[in-house]
Amino acid sequence: MRFLPVSLTTMLVELTDLDETLALFASLRADPVQGVEDMVPAARTLMIRFRPEKLTREELAGEIATRDLSIRIAPSGKLVEIPVRYDGEDLRDVADLTGLSVEDVVRRHTESEFTVAFCGFAPGFGYLVGGDPTLQVPRRQTPRTRIPAGSVALAGAFSGVYPQASPGGWQIIGTTPEKMWDLSRDPPAILQPGYRVRFFDLKKKTVPTSRITTKTPVTPEVASGALTLKVLAAPMPALFQDLGRFGQTGQGVSSSGALDKSALRAANRVVGNPAGMPCLEITLGGFSFEISGRAVMALTGAACPIGIRDAAGRTISAGTYQPISLEAGDIVTLGHPTRGMRSYLAMRGAFAVKPVLGSASTDTLAVVGPDPVTAGSVLTVNNDGLALTSVSLHESPAFDHPACGEVVTLDVILGPRSDWFTDKGIATLSDQLWQVTPQSNRVGIRLVGNVSLKRRDNSELPSEGTATGAIQVPHNGQPVLFLADHPLTGGYPVIGTVAEYHLDLAAQIPVNAQIHFRPVTAFADIQPAKARDRGRRPTKTVRKHP
Repeated sequence: MRFLPVSLTTMLVELTDLDETLALFASLRADPVQGVEDMVPAARTLMIRFRPEKLTREELAGEIATRDLSIRIAPSGKLVEIPVRYDGEDLRDVADLTGLSVEDVVRRHTESEFTVAFCGFAPGFGYLVGGDPTLQVPRRQTPRTRIPAGSVALAGAFSGVYPQASPGGWQIIGTTPEKMWDLSRDPPAILQPGYRVRFFDLKKKTVPTSRITTKTPVTPEVASGALTLKVLAAPMPALFQDLGRFGQTGQGVSSSGALDKSALRAANRVVGNPAGMPCLEITLGGFSFEISGRAVMALTGAACPIGIRDAAGRTISAGTYQPISLEAGDIVTLGHPTRGMRSYLAMRGAFAVKPVLGSASTDTLAVVGPDPVTAGSVLTVNNDGLALTSVSLHESPAFDHPACGEVVTLDVILGPRSDWFTDKGIATLSDQLWQVTPQSNRVGIRLVGNVSLKRRDNSELPSEGTATGAIQVPHNGQPVLFLADHPLTGGYPVIGTVAEYHLDLAAQIPVNAQIHFRPVTAFADIQPAKARDRGRRPTKTVRKHP
């Protein structure tokens, strides 16, 4: 068992195999360690997020080191049957790789009983184990940029079904009409860890039409007399965001949430809302709306020029990080920021938006949460029922926002896979500047440098959990800095992770700015401390950022 650093609040436990991973995961769920907030199991690792004010990572490692990993998890009584049309693009290739006929591949797949080991990559994507070992095939050498939803695929010891269209490198052997992820269900994911799974061939057995349904979305009606914003312009769709969606990793759903959380909290404080209420995250300005009644708004984050035209046609300007009074018929137009990327619009009373899986955040990768806000959208503001406070007149940005062409320094915790890189590769991470490319988004900042990061270990990394801020390095050696909408698990090594206190700053770095990564720790395995007496309450420690 190895304990590897991920960030100041996260570590990775590396185990021998999947059985040990699931045994540790089950042990920590049955007998929790105080201070552990979330866990992400994967092929042979368990990623654990913890509260450093409750326990140190060495203490957590000490607690884990005492756990019995010999216990095997009993299979669930829940069996899910999935219909398949065995018409996949890679079915013939799988037959060639295994030395079987196409008919034998299909027969062995349908005769196998699988178990959902864990969920990750995308909401509803279950990693299935226990199939016929003859069907173990490598990933494709060149991943596809788009795999259709419902694709049934193989990779290594795993079988799985893509719940939505996404990039991927698994070998596709068929398709299913079954919806693997459906928010009209409870729970939305048809596959849950521990469930047993069997596939059957639609050529030999039909599926009842009642099992495959499409629910027509219901558009919420706006109540008469409600305070509303009519969106007039949104060059880039605005997104509802709050502090994030937690407790859903078992279904393969990551936290998402506002990229600059300090700005979201400040926007709510300015208008007197509770700090975590939903705001609109607006990228690069240009947003415009008309208000239907008297209101108070605030804009924080990237400083956009704010113009307000009243019903009489007069125009005034307003500033960020201050309460702004609006009257019925006012049209608010945001200019484009010269520094930073993202602004946060809050309304006193907060936006009336229905949470999805406990959060109003829009996850752009998982396609979970409220719809993006575009021109023509009508948004409702709560008029009552919220515990409001006085507006705040003393808010200011938490840091200076960077501009295009500037260099931004981000502190990095080395690990968990720094040892997969050469000494020169690790030095290159911090010795050269990395330019932010236009392909960046809420999933991650795609970077380019003159010298690629060189690996010493070119083997395939089994999928493992990834944290927000992870610097993942694909085969081309050009890193991707994961932001809030990153996949829950990933298959490329992470050389380091941006420290949590610099994540808000990272979210505001514009295209063509440059990043200097500054390691603030040396890479080393975490050494377990002696396990505490489980009956004692942990001593609270005060931690300082390096």
